[in-house]
Amino acid sequence: MVLFKKILIPTDGSEYTKAAVRMGLEIAKASEAEVTALYVVDQTSFINFPTDSTIISVYTLLEKEGEEALEYVKQEAERLGVKVTPRIEEGSPSRKIVELSSEHDLIVMGTLGRTGFSKLLLGSVAERVVRFAKCPVLVVRATGEEH
Repeated sequence: MVLFKKILIPTDGSEYTKAAVRMGLEIAKASEAEVTALYVVDQTSFINFPTDSTIISVYTLLEKEGEEALEYVKQEAERLGVKVTPRIEEGSPSRKIVELSSEHDLIVMGTLGRTGFSKLLLGSVAERVVRFAKCPVLVVRATGEEH
């Protein structure tokens, strides 16, 4: 029985997303689903930079970080025999994920599980995705070993 055909796994390359990557790939394997691994270069990172050359340097750094994050997903997928398509986008991470949700049957993503003041200051990509996505969202909280 095929549960899902297309799964979106957003990653920012951090340790706390690894549990979500593994879970998403396991679900994909069980469902024989295709996976899109997504890294979003967050353009809000550039707002306070004074010069174009600084913006280009930061963008290059973030793009390299994205390639490394997607490489991790590709390696894990290969180990499990899951087909994955890496994708780098630009913009707001939550907006891009929601935008791509209409093309997928499931989103599997990580969260730090922030609460209180830290959540208020930083916001939550996962929360916005859960509220506005066009498909089901599985949010995987990081365990102690990923931190």
